Amino acid sequence: MRAFNIVIPLLLLSSCGGEAEQAAPPPLPVEAVTITGERIPNVLELPGRVTAVRKSEVRARVTGILETQLLEDGSYVREGQPLFRIDPRELRASLAQTQASLQRAEATAANARAVVERYRPLVEENAISRQEFDAAVATSRAADADVAQIRAQVQAASLQLGYTTVRAPISGRAGRAQVTEGALVSATEATLLTTIEQIDQVYVVFSNSAQEVLSIRRSISDGSLTLSDSGSIPVTLTLPDGSEYPIPGTIDFLDQSVNEATGTVELRARFANPEGILLPGQFVRVRVEAGYYSDGIAVPQVAVSMTETGGTVFVIDKEGTAQLRQITLGAMFDDKWIVKDGLKAGDRVITNNIQKLRAGAPVTVPSDSPRPAASSKAAAPAASRAN
Repeated sequence: MRAFNIVIPLLLLSSCGGEAEQAAPPPLPVEAVTITGERIPNVLELPGRVTAVRKSEVRARVTGILETQLLEDGSYVREGQPLFRIDPRELRASLAQTQASLQRAEATAANARAVVERYRPLVEENAISRQEFDAAVATSRAADADVAQIRAQVQAASLQLGYTTVRAPISGRAGRAQVTEGALVSATEATLLTTIEQIDQVYVVFSNSAQEVLSIRRSISDGSLTLSDSGSIPVTLTLPDGSEYPIPGTIDFLDQSVNEATGTVELRARFANPEGILLPGQFVRVRVEAGYYSDGIAVPQVAVSMTETGGTVFVIDKEGTAQLRQITLGAMFDDKWIVKDGLKAGDRVITNNIQKLRAGAPVTVPSDSPRPAASSKAAAPAASRAN
């Protein structure tokens, strides 16, 4: 019985030791890269919207019935080209009436001048009083003023008649007509007839956070961020189908105030659009290359796992175990993610077997030389078991 009591604990200890040995997995072989500071572009990726360089709303300037539509919807129109014609008969009659009034006023003015000329020698001979002569002069001047006033009315009536032919204020692509023949258009309500947009050049408007803009300015000031020698900031676009727009643009406007509602600063880039690929109102992805960092941090794309809170990587600590690290990602360039925060030079980031890893798991990098400390640690349990 005494021997039995001694054997049972030994068997239990042996069983526990076997389970411990099975629970300790061997180090997982992985590949890793050592993070070093390198020259990386300062890339910003933001949503943007395309707008026309020039957009004109064509509206009615006189009241009347729309008689004819002269343009084809969606066609290219030239500046000054007739687009619509409004019934001109009422305005033509008004012009004729005003012209007749002008002729009457001119006749009255001519008669008043003739009276003045007749009175002039008479007043010198004291045949008439100076008061009668002055009255004739005043009448002549009033008649001349009436002529000038009615002449201005004729010009206004002529302009109104000219507005019955609605012309294109700018060259560009016309939109859909907003009214049809027979519709009553109003000058007081400024009835919209159509719109014209110039899209051979377009703007892309986008916004960046005020905090990011401030950070970029500070980086430029302290010398960590370097702009190109030309001083221009190139911009490229990704279209809604994922393709790249072939023509780069440049930023030509930076708002000097912050939008109080969104906390962002508006920027604008200008692009050539000879093929008409970019359409006003279209949403695109804007990629801004605002200089470069001489000692930036980047990590291979394959090393990054995306989560709801951002990106994560596994780094190898001093004990040779994998540790999960949360990082703040910037944009991508080549096959790397730019890392804004979470990594520093000298960190070793694992680039394969990511799915098999867990935090705290031992790993080994085949390219590394054997670690004496790790060998002595491995020998210690074996020696204890032998004893």
